[in-house]
Amino acid sequence: MEVYCSQAEHCSFDVYEKLKSYDLNNEQVEEIVKTLREEKYIDDNRYCRYFANDKFKYNYWGRIKIYQALRQKGMEKDCIENALLEIDEEEYLNILKELLAKKGRNISGKSEYERKGKLIRFAVGKGFEINLITEVLNVEETYQS
Repeated sequence: MEVYCSQAEHCSFDVYEKLKSYDLNNEQVEEIVKTLREEKYIDDNRYCRYFANDKFKYNYWGRIKIYQALRQKGMEKDCIENALLEIDEEEYLNILKELLAKKGRNISGKSEYERKGKLIRFAVGKGFEINLITEVLNVEETYQS
């Protein structure tokens, strides 16, 4: 398991799942995970930071989608919130603007209302906050007028 954990960043949940696939009993699994934590092969705080950073920068996920993915892996709320705080606000808004602009070029609708609705659904699906989406769309709309 040390080799597995040293090849890529993994959280406790990933390691538990991997160990369960080896048909080990709960005591053995707990002991292995405890040892891996003590030797810093597993660090859930570090994992949250890397996960949030990677999903934001490379997959263009918003905070909501990152939060939900980390909660599904059993990460603590405080750990997730600290990781999300490390995302630069200006970069976050720039990514959202770029996503909406790129998608806006490829989207059509019978009316501007329908087109805007499609853009909002797209950005919400990527995990961005609705208030930021509407703010960006309204700002861009004023520039176009």
